Amino acid sequence: MIDPFGSELGAPPPRTVVAAGVEIGRGSRVVLRPRAGGDVFGAAMAGMVATIEAIHADLDGKVHLAVTLEDDPGRELGEDRRPGHRFFFAPDEVEPMAGSPPPTKRVLVAGIGNIFFADDGFGVAVAHELQKRELPRGVDVIDFGIRGMDLVFALGEGYDVALFVDAVPRGEAPGTVFLIEPELAEPDEPMMLDAHGMDPVKVLTLAGQLGPVPERILVIGCEPLTGVSGDDEELVGELSDPVRAAVDVAVELVEQTLGELLETGGGDEGTFEPGRDRRGRVLGEEPGARDPQVPQDEGHVGG
Repeated sequence: MIDPFGSELGAPPPRTVVAAGVEIGRGSRVVLRPRAGGDVFGAAMAGMVATIEAIHADLDGKVHLAVTLEDDPGRELGEDRRPGHRFFFAPDEVEPMAGSPPPTKRVLVAGIGNIFFADDGFGVAVAHELQKRELPRGVDVIDFGIRGMDLVFALGEGYDVALFVDAVPRGEAPGTVFLIEPELAEPDEPMMLDAHGMDPVKVLTLAGQLGPVPERILVIGCEPLTGVSGDDEELVGELSDPVRAAVDVAVELVEQTLGELLETGGGDEGTFEPGRDRRGRVLGEEPGARDPQVPQDEGHVGG
């Protein structure tokens, strides 16, 4: 049985492994060379080109490579961890392809929220915009919506950093975009998830109880105007005007943060208003007198 979080002692799976003397990891392209005597499905894939999606360890500590086939028309389903399009091979059953890019730092960008609760759909809207853009290698943008367990399992897939995008009420002006690095307290008892909602704090807590999570968790939040509690009887599938305007600001902030994380390891906290860049400047203006100091805030998810 493969444990997506590592061994039973909670040790994380390796970020990379060596196959045929070459270091490989997520994103590496390989040729499948299954051992003789294996199952019929593995034998049928011999010689096929695949991409490593994740590295897992089973309860005995054996390493398995989760791969998707390059010629599989349903490859996107495998990338989304769906059965039937995602396959497992040992490191000695793959042959690294010449010219395959080396492993890189991995970042998960998770769009969170319920699109039927007005501004609560902010994170989903940002994720959809990011999916249209060309992002650095090693970055996965996924619309998780309210699928908390899917996010729990994704956090255990060996990411270095997770970047949550969500509507977060903090008492700012509606549409204010901010970057925070939350501090999470250790829970006193096992955590349970709500099957009909997404609470990032509970997701992170449960993921941490099950096994290793990314070393760094960041949140790009937006102050909502309406509909984040789900208490209203009427369903609203549209963002409010200030939050809709903040989507492009958040997209730019995600891209800038990714650049810092992947190049310099940066990613400081701060508050970002619609139409302003990371330093608080109005977008499109030259630096000058309207370059205010941005207040720093470590922050806490959900409050």
